[in-house]
Amino acid sequence: MKIDRIHHVAYRCKDAKETVLWYQKMLNMDFMLAISEDQVPSTKAPDPYMHVFLDAGNGNVLAFFELPTQPEMGRDPNTPAWVQHIAFRVKDRAELLEYKQHLQANGVEVLGVTDHGAFHSIYFFDPNGHRLELACPDPDEDAMNKRLDEVKWDMLEEWSKTKRAPKHGAFLHQREFKQ
Repeated sequence: MKIDRIHHVAYRCKDAKETVLWYQKMLNMDFMLAISEDQVPSTKAPDPYMHVFLDAGNGNVLAFFELPTQPEMGRDPNTPAWVQHIAFRVKDRAELLEYKQHLQANGVEVLGVTDHGAFHSIYFFDPNGHRLELACPDPDEDAMNKRLDEVKWDMLEEWSKTKRAPKHGAFLHQREFKQ
C-alpha cells in the first residue's frame, strides 16, 4: 500500500472569482472546475461554499474554498508568515526570472531570488495572504540531493536530540561545492 500522489491541496480564499482570475493571470493556471453546495458533504453541516480547482501542472491541483458565512479568514498568529506556503517548480532560472518580472510588473511584491543550494526561489503572497514560492533547480541539484540523502537520518536524529540546526548540510550554501 502506497500513496499514488496528492489529489489536490485546498486553501481558503476571500473571493473565489478574484482568486481564480489572479492565479490565471499571475501563474497561468487554468480554471478546471467549480463545486458549490449549501451543505458540507462530509459533515452534512449547513454551510454554503464555493470550491474552485486550478491546474497547477502535471496532474497537480490547487483548490480554494470561499466560505461566506464563516468568520473572516486569518492565519495562525504563532506561526511565522514564511513557514506555511506552497511551492511550485518552474523549469529553470530563466523562467523563474521571467515570473519575477511578470509578477512585479503586475504590482506583486516579490522577495528573492533566494539561493537554497539545491534550488533557487522567489516568494510572494496571493490576494488571500497565502505565501507562494516558485522554485527552479540548481545546476548541481542532483549531486547536492545525493549528498543530502546520505545525511538525512543523521541530521534528523541530531535535531531530535538538540533542537539545533545540524551542520551536515552546510555544503548547500558553499558555492565551491564539488560533486
